[in-house]
Amino acid sequence: MGIGYKKILRTFLIIGFLATSLFVYSCSPSGILATGGSTAMVVAEGDRSLGSVVDDATIKVNVAAKFLNAGNNLFVDINTTVLEGRVLLTGLVDNQEMRIDAVRLVWEVEGVKEVVNEVEIGNRETIKDYANDLWINTQARGIAAKTIGLRSVAYNFETIKGKVYIAGITSKPDQVDELVEALKTIKGVKEIINYVIVKN
Repeated sequence: MGIGYKKILRTFLIIGFLATSLFVYSCSPSGILATGGSTAMVVAEGDRSLGSVVDDATIKVNVAAKFLNAGNNLFVDINTTVLEGRVLLTGLVDNQEMRIDAVRLVWEVEGVKEVVNEVEIGNRETIKDYANDLWINTQARGIAAKTIGLRSVAYNFETIKGKVYIAGITSKPDQVDELVEALKTIKGVKEIINYVIVKN
């Protein structure tokens, strides 16, 4: 009974995740899709083809399903960002085995071309640490909007222990440099790790 209930619950979570992704896509402005986990990731029109956007959304859902079925909190502890088959993993897990397991599961998903593993081992020791990361993330979004305007929606930000990870696709490398410099002014930022793909 217990195992059956867990399988049903996981199935509903996967269906809910997929439905939410499709709903956000259908309600977004033309050419914009949300593909983030706990935070929304949007990619502006022109940066990716519709085909690659759909492929990335499919990869995202399949990775979520793998993490849910793993049953060791990977779905909760790890955030995934997918851009043109490139999967960026961020978050905190309890041990190295979980970190390795997450990468293994991602590689099992069809269409994955690269896995960038930025998952750290440990935990946020206090609520204050967690709140500080949330505050930095909020500041990052605000500064991005102020610095580069509406184009800021093309970037995703994740903050783990004061490290800010930036992901996205752009055709304007100068814009990324400007954004990185602006993010350095946020109090509490220890490091900025740039995973923005620059396309010609």
